Amino acid sequence: MSTHEHAHEHDHPHAEISADAAGYYEIMETAVRELLAEKGLIGPAEIRRQIEVLDSRTPALGAKVVARAWVDPGFRARLIADGRAGCEELGISFYDDTQLIVLENTEEVHNLIVCTLCSCYPRPVLGLPPDWYKEKPYRARAVIEPRAVLAEFGTTIPDDVEIRVSDSTAMVRYLVLPRRPEGTEGWSEEALAALVTRDAMIGVVPVTLPESVQ
Repeated sequence: MSTHEHAHEHDHPHAEISADAAGYYEIMETAVRELLAEKGLIGPAEIRRQIEVLDSRTPALGAKVVARAWVDPGFRARLIADGRAGCEELGISFYDDTQLIVLENTEEVHNLIVCTLCSCYPRPVLGLPPDWYKEKPYRARAVIEPRAVLAEFGTTIPDDVEIRVSDSTAMVRYLVLPRRPEGTEGWSEEALAALVTRDAMIGVVPVTLPESVQ
């Protein structure tokens, strides 16, 4: 599922409409927000706080979790037993009631995350999902032909390695714990975390060393 598939320009029949014109969903969001404020259920300050929380979530948080799991076997065991509690050990808070399940890649198993219905995603530890994760081709094909999808990301999984595809839901989210690359013995957690990418924690690519240190 190459990101190049989503980079093409398309003709928009309504391009002549002013960019300032509010769309349907923007109008609905404004109406609901104003209604909630009028009812006293939520105020502007709380809305701003929630936006700030969302903006603070990036893949760097997930990378921090992965690096700690690589260097601390006890933490890795606790993380796999309860992903949410493991993240909270590192000060990563959850702003919803979702459960987080951490899936460990091994020599025998490679994990891949998808949401076949919409775009459920471990936002508290990864931030916003990439566009390709939300689009129908990935959501459908990741389940049907995961090896082909991974190959489009440049990831070839040996035939003797099982690929497990986990389908996220509104209440259950997944995070892949990728395999630690060889040659990183003695590295600091900070250096290890710098290797971990968002896509590796979704499961579409492995964690690799930069060419300069290979």
